[in-house]
Amino acid sequence: MTLKAKTTITFYNGLNTIGGPMIEVAYHKSHVLFDLGEVYRPELNLPDEKYQTLVENQLIGDVPNFYDPELTGQPIDHERWEHAAAYMSHLHLDHSKAMNFLAPEIPLYAGPITAKLLPALNEKGDFLLPAAGHEANYTRPIIAAEYQKPIKVGDITMTVWPSDHDAYGATGLIVKTPDLAVAYTGDIRLHGYHPDWVKKFLAAAKDCDVLITEATGFSWPEEKHEENSAEFTGPKNENELTAKFVQLQEQNPKRQITFNTYPTNVERLLRVISDSPRRVVLHAARAHLLKESINQDFPYYYLPGEQKFADLKPELAVSYEELLNDDHDFLWQAVADFDHLQKGGLYLHSNAEPLGDFDPAYKPFMQRLAEQNIEVQALRCSGHADEQELKQIIAWVQPPTLIPVHTLHPELVENPYGNRILPKRNQTIAF
Repeated sequence: MTLKAKTTITFYNGLNTIGGPMIEVAYHKSHVLFDLGEVYRPELNLPDEKYQTLVENQLIGDVPNFYDPELTGQPIDHERWEHAAAYMSHLHLDHSKAMNFLAPEIPLYAGPITAKLLPALNEKGDFLLPAAGHEANYTRPIIAAEYQKPIKVGDITMTVWPSDHDAYGATGLIVKTPDLAVAYTGDIRLHGYHPDWVKKFLAAAKDCDVLITEATGFSWPEEKHEENSAEFTGPKNENELTAKFVQLQEQNPKRQITFNTYPTNVERLLRVISDSPRRVVLHAARAHLLKESINQDFPYYYLPGEQKFADLKPELAVSYEELLNDDHDFLWQAVADFDHLQKGGLYLHSNAEPLGDFDPAYKPFMQRLAEQNIEVQALRCSGHADEQELKQIIAWVQPPTLIPVHTLHPELVENPYGNRILPKRNQTIAF
């Protein structure tokens, strides 16, 4: 008697950490992997980011039959696996940084915006981990998946859905085998620009047997989060954050105002540019990224001695000296030379690098601004659903089986609608 094939899900990384999920769904001779990021732990102060170093420190998963044999020294077992593919949910490094480690012959899918932006972000070779046998700025091919169109991988189909996160173009995934349907949220929230997209994705996920959800919002139960308190007056969603950018400019008509944002949060930057009463001027590298990835032109400036970009229009250039002396015309992106800013100025730090207290560079950065008598407004808006939003996400899907990942405390996430599984690293679960 021939035993019927069963779907298995293997959890290689990102279970009790913020970021870095690597999960394999397999059926018979077909398997798919998602995501391909690296856990961010700068406090480890590692000597390098080589494949073996990252595996030994559990910053990436020890995933068989997906990594490039030139890195692992182990050939891929094509007799065992006749069909393979990988998928990335979004741009953030904890979901994408190790994508070049994927074996060249395995197709890699992502949403169309992610597929377009990643090569531009890695233009200098300082965004992604390097691929074996290539220059540092090489980015392996990414197939731009059409939204809601099934992708066939042997016995498995993958369907990519638009979602919402603070990375431009974030997506969710539904994976179906002959005996199981699995929904994977990637990173998700309900307070972004596109809650309608999220609701449509979750409506499709309602038919799934398993929901694998990020649960970052459950990671700090011991802390009282000011964003969730009644007294909190900061932005509670992305639209309020954009409005705050506008309000601060209107309240400070004669004051130098600078800002910075994270490079992958393109949509927030576009909204700020669109709504700001002052003329927004970007650092040339950011203007070049937007030109290369979305083919839009914006005013820009160069720091002294910087290399010029051929694709930026000369008529949109603004003198750095003019920006340094301005106190009313411009809202401009400050990325360096903060000691040259005007004393008494206002700087808007909007989820930019350094990212927060967990980054060793954050406190010295803030101290330097304080010494310059520069006021800092941290205009934050999380890319992750908080506890209440996660409960709503689970309620909309009502999953028979829930698997929380991408959180420090998966045990706090409950499933009132069925089973909950808390897998261990490298554990394979058969369904």
